[in-house]
Amino acid sequence: MLVRESIREFFRYRILRPLLCLLRGGVTPRRMAWSLALGMAVGINPSVGLTTLVVILLAWVFGLNQVASQIGTHLVAPLHVVLFLPFVQLGVFLFHTRRLPLSGEQIKHLSHHPLRMVREIWQWQWHALIVWAIIAAIIAPVLAIYLRRGLILLMRHHRTLINSRPATH
Repeated sequence: MLVRESIREFFRYRILRPLLCLLRGGVTPRRMAWSLALGMAVGINPSVGLTTLVVILLAWVFGLNQVASQIGTHLVAPLHVVLFLPFVQLGVFLFHTRRLPLSGEQIKHLSHHPLRMVREIWQWQWHALIVWAIIAAIIAPVLAIYLRRGLILLMRHHRTLINSRPATH
């Protein structure tokens, strides 16, 4: 029961409250939905270590909300890890490249050829990013539509919090 309560509290204080504060501060549900959708779509990309930078850059280019985009990215962080290999495997399948070495012996053999290893890793990464970009271009608008509807319902459910004035310090 303690774990369930801590998840609820995490969701309430780390996701729901910041989103409601943004809505109360004047961010429209449409703009926030697109910000969240962008963050979520970029958050599942198969690159390592570039997600935050890419989200900051894209949110700035499209004039979206930085905070909501980062919330969207962190919301799907577990999916980033889960979807990494499927993106690579789809890239191998679509581009007919060499299979990803998954056994210890295959990895050891590849490590003895560093230039080949770098070339193949780059090829797998590049192909996985192409697969991700196609999928992200499809899911981002769909996510934005449903997130906007959800945010409107959230605003109606928490109308008193949104309409109240922020505390002055």
